[in-house]
Amino acid sequence: MSLRSGLTGAVATVAVTAVALTVPAAAAPRAADHADHTATRQAMDAAVTAGVPGVTATARQGSITWRATSGAGDLRTGAPRSPQDHYRVGSITKTFVSTVLLQLEAEGRLSLDDTVEKWLPGTVRGNGHDGRRITLRNLLNHTSGIFSYTADEPFARTHTLDGFLEHRYDTLKPEELVAVAMSHEPDFAPGASWNYSNTNYVVAGMVIESVTGHSYAQEIRERIIKPLGLHATSVPGTRSTVPQPSSRAYGKLATTATGATYDVTELNPSMASSAGEMISDSADLNRFYSALLTGKLLPPKQLKEMKTTVPARGIPNVRYGLGLTDRTLSCGVHVWGHGGGIHGSVSEAVTTADGRHSLAFNFNGDWTGDSDAVIEAEYCGK
Repeated sequence: MSLRSGLTGAVATVAVTAVALTVPAAAAPRAADHADHTATRQAMDAAVTAGVPGVTATARQGSITWRATSGAGDLRTGAPRSPQDHYRVGSITKTFVSTVLLQLEAEGRLSLDDTVEKWLPGTVRGNGHDGRRITLRNLLNHTSGIFSYTADEPFARTHTLDGFLEHRYDTLKPEELVAVAMSHEPDFAPGASWNYSNTNYVVAGMVIESVTGHSYAQEIRERIIKPLGLHATSVPGTRSTVPQPSSRAYGKLATTATGATYDVTELNPSMASSAGEMISDSADLNRFYSALLTGKLLPPKQLKEMKTTVPARGIPNVRYGLGLTDRTLSCGVHVWGHGGGIHGSVSEAVTTADGRHSLAFNFNGDWTGDSDAVIEAEYCGK
C-alpha cells in the first residue's frame, strides 16, 4: 500500500512516499539472499497489464545486480523500456535534501532545532503560519503543519489538460510556491500532528541556500552526486527534457484514471522545486540509498536522527523519518527508502537497513499500477 499524493495535487494520482511500519531491529528478518526474481518480474508484468505503459527496475543484492523491464517506453513506436532509463524521481528528491541539511548539522552550521525564521525571516508567515514556531526538524518530518501548495485548487487546475498544455513550460520560483501555501491556513499547530506537505521541502531547499550561499542543487551535486559517482542523477532546475537514454512519460491529465493518455515527458520541473524535481536511474538510486543507510553520507548521530520516525496521521502502519520512510513488509522484512511521483512518473527506491539488498523502479505512467506489489515481490517473493 502506498500513500498516494502528488506534486501536481489531485491531478495525477502518483505515489509520493511508501508506507512503513517500524519493528524492533532484533525482530526484523533478514531479506533472503536469492537470485530468483521471478515474482518481481511477474509483479512488473501485472502493472503493465493493469495499464502502466512500462516498468524498469534494478535490484542489487551484495555484489549481484539484476535488471529487468516490462512494457513500452514509447507508446507511439512500441520501443521497450531500458534498464538504463533516466526518469523523474519526484519526492525521492526529499531524501537528498534532508541528507544535505543533516550534513550541515554535522558540520555545526545549523541545528535541527533552529527555527525557519532564523534562516528565512518573514518567509513562512500568513493566515496563521509562523516560522518562529516551526523548526527544521518539523519541516523534514512533516510535522510543521504548513499547508502543501500542491493541495491548492487553483494550482492543481493548472495541471489538468488545458492548464498543463498552457503552463507546462512555466518557471516557478520557490518563493512563489511558498506564497501559494501561505494563502491558506496551516493544517495544524507545529508539532501537533503529521501531514505530508511538499511546501516543507521547498522551504528546506531555501534554508540550504540561506546557510551555504549556494543553491540546494549545487550542494546536492557537490556533496552527494559527485562523491558517489551518480552519473545518471541530476537536479534539472528549469530544463524541460529528460537525458537519454529515457522513455516517454504518460498521464491522463485528469482526476480520473480513464480517458485519453497524453505524453507529458517534457515539463518545467521548477513547479516541484526541492520537493521533487530530480532525475535519476535505478542503479544510481540503489547506490544512493545503500550508501546512506551504511553511513557513507552521514555520521552515526545524524543517521540516527534521519531514522527517528513519527506516525503518519490517518494512515495505518506508516512512519516517516527525516526524508526517509520506514516500512516492514508482509513477510517481516524491514526496508527504508522513499517514493516519488510527478507527471507521468511513479518511482520507488528501498533498501534493507544493512544496505545489502536494494530495489529501485519506475512506472512511466501516473494513473495506475501497484508499486507496493513490486516491492513485496522482490523481498517476500509474492
